Amino acid sequence: MKTIKSKLAVALMAAGLSFSATAAEIKLGYASDPVSLDPHEQLSGGTLQLSHMVFDPLVRFTQDMEFEPRLAQSWERIDDHTFRFKLRQGVKFHSGNPLTADDVVWTFNRLQDSADFKKIFDPYAEMKKVDDYTVDLISKGTYPLVLQTATYIFPMDSKFYSGKTADGKDKAEIAKHGNSFASTNLSGTGPFIVTEREQGVKVEFTRNVDYWDKASKGNVDKLTLLPIKEDATRLAALLSGGVDMIDHVAPNDHKRLKDADGVDLVTQPGTRIITFQMNQNSNEALKDVRVRQAIVHAINNEGIVKKIMKGFATTAGQQSPAGYQGHNADLVPRYDVKKAKALMKEAGYADGFTLTMLAPNNRYVNDAKVAQAVAAMLSKIDIKVDLKTMPKAQYWPEFDKCAADMLMIGWHADTEDSANMTEFLTMTRNEETGQGQYNCGFYSNPEVDKLVKAANVETDPKKRTEMLKTVETTLYNEAAFVPLHWQSLAWGARSNVHAADIINPMEMPYFGDLVVDEK
Repeated sequence: MKTIKSKLAVALMAAGLSFSATAAEIKLGYASDPVSLDPHEQLSGGTLQLSHMVFDPLVRFTQDMEFEPRLAQSWERIDDHTFRFKLRQGVKFHSGNPLTADDVVWTFNRLQDSADFKKIFDPYAEMKKVDDYTVDLISKGTYPLVLQTATYIFPMDSKFYSGKTADGKDKAEIAKHGNSFASTNLSGTGPFIVTEREQGVKVEFTRNVDYWDKASKGNVDKLTLLPIKEDATRLAALLSGGVDMIDHVAPNDHKRLKDADGVDLVTQPGTRIITFQMNQNSNEALKDVRVRQAIVHAINNEGIVKKIMKGFATTAGQQSPAGYQGHNADLVPRYDVKKAKALMKEAGYADGFTLTMLAPNNRYVNDAKVAQAVAAMLSKIDIKVDLKTMPKAQYWPEFDKCAADMLMIGWHADTEDSANMTEFLTMTRNEETGQGQYNCGFYSNPEVDKLVKAANVETDPKKRTEMLKTVETTLYNEAAFVPLHWQSLAWGARSNVHAADIINPMEMPYFGDLVVDEK
């Protein structure tokens, strides 16, 4: 177990800096903690949550999914390829270094080197410094999702992250699931500083006294994140007062939380799709579209939502939720065991076969229970499943190796757009561009790739919608993956914690703005 105590935090404490008497201290009981302090190591909810706490994006979404300025004070489109951002002046990193255009350009270049993030930034040719507080983001072609992309640019302290460590390693290195300078040290512009971190045990945050956003009403002085994997244990911690807020309240616990005194259930509809991928490289049977269709037909999405999710989810037959440009209302779940058996027989697998399955047990709502249900459903068409579930920290390295025949993955579109789901989950894998980075099904269809690329330079909403609908129809017909449901979102909080004011559909509460009343 490695404990990290921030040198910046120690310096602040040594300087005798104190906080307002009205400031609050809270504890979060979360299903897991961030796997790294490097904001570019892994494209995941935990990483992005951390980024909003210790860094700041150029732009961020409001609860109503509008854009609001953060480190970019304003922006304008200069021409079809160029978007100009004016940076906020007077912002300092935790190290004391001032934020300038050089930091933003440096961060953009590092994002393009990140295995996980480079696909998001593939549409861009470069970011150019105009002056110390102005940058131009230049796309390769006309690109309609520039502001959505800007929500993923969290400027890093280029001076802090440049140079060599004592053992000669590059401080800017991105080490996936490894030990690097950036994975254990940070200097951001955000509302909090990490003062102590013990992986899997706790992360302690202290308010950044030099935080630029003086208009924020947030009054949390100290925040401790405690990873508590089990749903029941997290709930018990909230009800007993051991923690002040929890994530991923299990559907079974909603009524209990509603009936309890002094706590609130805070919910929102969600757009995160929960799926299984079918690895065509590890199991020959999965190359046959009839077998993949049989698996999809064997799974009772509605039953999972009713019995396991207690109705707190929406059954899915495709990637795109309602409201997204690619959503096709005709692509519905297709549970039909009789048809599934006929497809298995037609494919030459009437007697079934064996496959391996991996799922996390602390990443998505009821993830292990959902996986167990899917395995049981597949047994009805004589597919024998060897299922293993594991904590998120152990799961993602295995997922990155595509180390099973079926693997669970949830996805919330990074750009709140249908194309993003396909880019990462079902486009042909391409290490150079990051396309298909999380496609462990190894599904590949050149027509899908072509349509998504065309949609990403199409500014006519109607034409773009039809392109993305065609993509969804193709994926549906070819059973490219197993769609299960779109997760709804639920948090629990003490009644004096104004959680409803900071939660959002991205599952990234803006804790810097959290107001906590005196008990």
